[in-house]
Amino acid sequence: MASRIQQQQAIRGEAVVGVNKNVKKIAAAAEVKNRRVLGDIGNLVTVRGIEGKQQPNRPVTRSFGAQLLANAQAAAAAENNKKQVCVKAEKVPAAGVDGVAAEARKVAVRKPAQKKVTVKPKPEEVTEISPDTEEKPGNKKKEGEGSTKKNKPTLSSVLTARSKAACGVANKPKGLVIDIDAADANNDLAGVEYVEDIYKFYKLVENESRPNDYMDRQPEINEKMRAILVDWLIDVQHKFELSPETLYLTINIIDRFLSVKTVPRKELQLVGMSATLMASKYEEIWAPEVNDLVCISDRAYTHEQILVMEKTILANLEWTLTVPTHYVFLARFIKASIPEKGMENMVYFLAELGLMHYDTVMFCPSMVAASAVYVARCTLNKTPSWTDTLKKHTGFSEPQLKDCAGLLVYFHSKAAEHRLQSVYRKYSKPERGAVALLPPAKSLLPGGLS
Repeated sequence: MASRIQQQQAIRGEAVVGVNKNVKKIAAAAEVKNRRVLGDIGNLVTVRGIEGKQQPNRPVTRSFGAQLLANAQAAAAAENNKKQVCVKAEKVPAAGVDGVAAEARKVAVRKPAQKKVTVKPKPEEVTEISPDTEEKPGNKKKEGEGSTKKNKPTLSSVLTARSKAACGVANKPKGLVIDIDAADANNDLAGVEYVEDIYKFYKLVENESRPNDYMDRQPEINEKMRAILVDWLIDVQHKFELSPETLYLTINIIDRFLSVKTVPRKELQLVGMSATLMASKYEEIWAPEVNDLVCISDRAYTHEQILVMEKTILANLEWTLTVPTHYVFLARFIKASIPEKGMENMVYFLAELGLMHYDTVMFCPSMVAASAVYVARCTLNKTPSWTDTLKKHTGFSEPQLKDCAGLLVYFHSKAAEHRLQSVYRKYSKPERGAVALLPPAKSLLPGGLS
């Protein structure tokens, strides 16, 4: 009996279990039918649209992402404003519905974003120093005065004005040395940063390339022959329109070669032609051709003879052509004298007279150049005749120049009646100021030459 009852209970339990399983399957099938389709796939975002309208999904772009962020920030700000309104409404006493609503509206109004204010630094006060005044506390510029850059004087213009004012003024203060390179501060070709060191080096090495007193060692050549050669070479320089650098280097090469090599009389002009060719190659952009030199010498020498002599000169001078000539110092010392055109022509006239005469070989190139500037200032009645600026840049005082200056004045006094007229004719022309026609500064003549 008991076993039968247990069997019936087991049968009823299995039925209940089977019913439960069926119920679960039916519920699962219903759930599958009601499952929502996935909306967040990749970068697809559902956009919340207007109520009653379904907005399609769209990809998240940069601008769309910024729009979502702005919407989220706006919603958060609105929620925050609501909380503030509620808090303030609780604190407001019962003053009526209108007062609470007005207060809520004030709180709900969104404040505009404040712009960042950038404070610009005030310009520093600038104090101008005029050429003739010193800096004083009361000389500060007022705002709005001289604000343009064009009206502000530069250091170069100030120094140039001082230089012009000091030139030729009798009451010039003693000890004033003018900066002669101030006007070339912005000129890259002037080499203002290195020019002082360059001329210090020239002064050190000028005696190394200086010719010796060679005339006693030349059996067939004398001073008059050399003067004739130089006079002819000055005409050649003028005919070929060569630069002054070429002329001075040509004479330097001749004198140095004659100092170390004995030359026959018939080859002296050949030496001058080959020296001209070498100097032209060194200094000129378009040097004369060998055939041009053959023609100008009336075919006294052949093409081959000129080239052979050129090699001979280079071998004896050890190929040294970079030397400080008279012209190197003349250019610098004329600048130190702050000249006008007449002054410059007079200096070159005196220097070329000295170049033609052998007596000046005993003086170094810087001495001859400084003496030419000194004599030119005396001839043109410049006051003072020798300045502190010239003393600084030349390295010579006025008494040191007396001997060489006296020779140049003597050459000037005899130029009109001398049989070699190339230099005199050259500087008697109006385009060179006719400086050769001016009376010489005979006050500088030594007693023996007067």
